[in-house]
Amino acid sequence: MRSNKKWYGWTGTIMEVDLTRNAVRKVDLPEQLACNYLGQAGINARMLYDRVSRDTDPLSPEAPLIFGVGPLGGTLAPCSGRLSVTFKSPLTGIFGDSNCGGHWASELKMAGYDHIVITGKAAHPVYLWIDNDRVEIRDGRAMWGKNTWETDDLVREDVGERTAQVACIGPAGKNLVRFAAIICNKARAAARCGPGAVMGSKNLKAIAVRGDRGITVADKSALRDAVDEAVSSILADPLYESAKTYGTLGITPLAQALGFLPTRNFQESTFEGADKLAGEVFIKHFATGHKECYNCPVGCSRLYKVAGGPHATHGDGPEYETVSALGPKCGNDDFESILHANTLCNQLGMDTISTGNAIAWAMECHEKGLLGETDLDGLDLHFGNARAMLTLIERIAAREGIGDVLAEGAYRASDKLGGGDWVVQSKGMDYPAVDTRGTKGMALSYAVSPRGGDHLKGLSLYEVAPDVYAGDIRKETGITVTPQFWLQYETKPELMRWHENWHCVVDSLGLCKLEGIAMKPLLPRHFQRMLAAATGWDVSTADLERIGERIWNLERLFNVRQGMGRSDDLPPRRLLEEPIATGPATGERLDRDSYERMLDDYYRLRGWDRDTGIPTREKQRELGLA
Repeated sequence: MRSNKKWYGWTGTIMEVDLTRNAVRKVDLPEQLACNYLGQAGINARMLYDRVSRDTDPLSPEAPLIFGVGPLGGTLAPCSGRLSVTFKSPLTGIFGDSNCGGHWASELKMAGYDHIVITGKAAHPVYLWIDNDRVEIRDGRAMWGKNTWETDDLVREDVGERTAQVACIGPAGKNLVRFAAIICNKARAAARCGPGAVMGSKNLKAIAVRGDRGITVADKSALRDAVDEAVSSILADPLYESAKTYGTLGITPLAQALGFLPTRNFQESTFEGADKLAGEVFIKHFATGHKECYNCPVGCSRLYKVAGGPHATHGDGPEYETVSALGPKCGNDDFESILHANTLCNQLGMDTISTGNAIAWAMECHEKGLLGETDLDGLDLHFGNARAMLTLIERIAAREGIGDVLAEGAYRASDKLGGGDWVVQSKGMDYPAVDTRGTKGMALSYAVSPRGGDHLKGLSLYEVAPDVYAGDIRKETGITVTPQFWLQYETKPELMRWHENWHCVVDSLGLCKLEGIAMKPLLPRHFQRMLAAATGWDVSTADLERIGERIWNLERLFNVRQGMGRSDDLPPRRLLEEPIATGPATGERLDRDSYERMLDDYYRLRGWDRDTGIPTREKQRELGLA
């Protein structure tokens, strides 16, 4: 039975799809669920927690794959085109979610849905077609072996809607590569933790959506005013011009200058070829156009083309994370090959971070004699060999030869091959593009993240650009910036706790974190004003942060149920024992005693047990999670 409640911001509808039974039903979004978890990532996390157990296999039919859009998603709010996909991770076996931009999420919202919960496994490959109220499970066998670009075109042709938005998997998802991605708009990726493998395990090739129903908001005039204020703050931000011109490639020179650019599988932290990979080089030699996600005033993405030669290609991107993973981490300064690799990963449907890390780890294993050419099917996998890197990307997606082992991810591969001390990971997920020996707060955030080694759950630009945002840091957190702020352990538990809570809020509202909370033009007051105008819910900023804290603790409790505890919140061995070898942070490492004290302080602030890292009963009751 459907409710007659009038929803503003939210659509009030959840779609449930059972692929085993070939059945679709629509249910009401519970009002209390929206009040407690906002939407998108928060509601996704609650539904996942309630629907799986400790023993649920992430690739089993009963494991849910949950898509969510927030109450600001698809509205006038700037950068409101984000999608969250939540699931039990096949890469780590713990909490998994991925965030994706583009236009798919706003289209789903305008079709009338806040969430899609997918369970079961189809008898043969299928795709889902959502056309406003009409929902069909269609035969997808003809496109099952196709790459994501081919699939996108075939689905649009099959449904007869040129503007339909398509989220799909490629060969990596079909072959259950544990870090397979879901690709939207041919280049936007929900990639971390392996959602593409979960989708592939269900024989679900794609979800196409068309929506033209619009979104009802509570106060259009108030929303316009709140949006104008937010956009003005974005345009006035000190880093706006860099973000608009270079996108996240503007981070590369900062990482090199501060000495946190991971190089040759984190053996070094500056790269001699970094100048060849700068944003200026990309704009001058490869950029062909400008692209933005839904309703974004920044447009950080670029179209590119390599006109000829062995790496002739074209595509969309790449992000700093991709350039780092397929560049310095692999000892590779050939920008053309990195663009070629980015296109391949998008077409094959793979997370560029985990792909680059797996290859970088294999390169170190090769150079240290653990993997010979026989093990590598004749590949010369020395650092910097771009041709071998590209070959290995295709073999991973196809699970061929050594690619079959690396398709498990570097951490799982090390169980079979050895070399576990060289895998830079936490909780089974490999680290992104920051060497946290030189950024002590991020070292804490990466290690305690519910997804494992991860920057997007608590990324703190406040730590690496403290001079730019010293006033905001003091006003929002009460912390005073001191010299070499990024190298200090003190105050970082408070700083990361604030960032983690607000990252949960932004992910649940449906906004992009580049402009939302990571790059810092927007502050809590902006989120509160836009949410109140869109939904009619005049929640305070303190209550919003409390919702973020509730979501963070729920995700923690998911992992506690999987057996995770304090020992899983420690950084990897390399970052604790091996000092940085190059650059301005030379000699820095994570001091074990200092880190443990920082973790103690973080647990105290979080209300978690000092010895186990489990949220106390008092904290659970306080947040309504008991």
